[in-house]
Amino acid sequence: MADAPEVSRRSGVAPFIAMDVMRDATALESAGGNRIMHLEVGQPSTQAPQAVRDAAARALEADRLGYTDALGLRSLRQRIARHYGDAHGVDIAPERVVVTAGSSGGFILAFLACFDAGARVAISEPGYPAYRNILLALGLTPVGIPVGPETRWSLTPELIDEAERRHGRIAGVLVASPANPTGTMMTPAALAGLSKACEAQGRWFISDEIYHGIVFGAETATALSSSADAIVINSFSKYYCMTGWRLGWMVVPERLVRPLERLAQNLFIAPSSVAQAAGAAAFDATQELDANVARYAANRELLLTELPKAGFDSFAPADGAFYLYADVCKLTNDSAEFCHRMLHEAGVAATPGLDFDPERGRQSIRLSFAGSTADMQEAVERLKRWLA
Repeated sequence: MADAPEVSRRSGVAPFIAMDVMRDATALESAGGNRIMHLEVGQPSTQAPQAVRDAAARALEADRLGYTDALGLRSLRQRIARHYGDAHGVDIAPERVVVTAGSSGGFILAFLACFDAGARVAISEPGYPAYRNILLALGLTPVGIPVGPETRWSLTPELIDEAERRHGRIAGVLVASPANPTGTMMTPAALAGLSKACEAQGRWFISDEIYHGIVFGAETATALSSSADAIVINSFSKYYCMTGWRLGWMVVPERLVRPLERLAQNLFIAPSSVAQAAGAAAFDATQELDANVARYAANRELLLTELPKAGFDSFAPADGAFYLYADVCKLTNDSAEFCHRMLHEAGVAATPGLDFDPERGRQSIRLSFAGSTADMQEAVERLKRWLA
């Protein structure tokens, strides 16, 4: 008998540790233990806006909900394009908008359309782990560039040029602002400078803007304001509270539209019909959504005030998103073991920094404050008792 076929090497990516922690926390709750305070996953605790749910109900009742065009409903693409004029004063043709299966679908499509196998793509460390793992699964080469306080946790043209000298040609650069896990934002000038530097060097520039709308006093900019060649990826998951709807979008240069359409036709056929039918309503629900942001701001202030009393006293600048990236070197040199004990002994779930920075993450953890303020207060009290 022949040997059993082997699992592919490309499937050997690292796990998304935040999802592993959520799985373990859910298992503990299901086993009848104490209620867990969920600070591990970046997921709003509120429902999608009422207008979105109403639109979905109407679509379910009246629409056949068959396939849409691979690039998405024309009406939704038009509404997304209008959003850039309203929010940023940027005129975007609807034809440049590609609706995707969440931002994750956007990253897959962008990487496949822009890079051939083996191409090097610069990402920051710490950074969202799925960037690295999707690139690896697609046969690309992520080039992790360490960032820290000296550059406000952001990539710079100088850091990328240095990485190219060390590793070889960098074909593309991927940044996020606000960033995950730090919450730090690039200034409009820094974002524009980086996008222009990529244009000058013939590199693709991909801007992850999925946390736009969740900011705490900082100025928000889109890469589309400074570069018509930038690729912007966004999502209905975070500000719009539609994580499980799996709906996102891209804005891309015109020359990428047809290649992306061909890829989308074959990989995804089309995004979710019911999610698309409801998605346009999200843009008119800002009063409800901004109330959520006000809650995130209150949660952020509570944690920044109270966590130092439990021993957490060093954080990356949390300008936006709903995360605190905490330096826990005074408490541990093994963030994975620390988070495991925190979950099982204190009932507080958090994500070890190793998820975001394989080299330096042993002394950091990420805490999400997307939940209720009551849960944040309870989490702080548990941590105070645990670390007393």
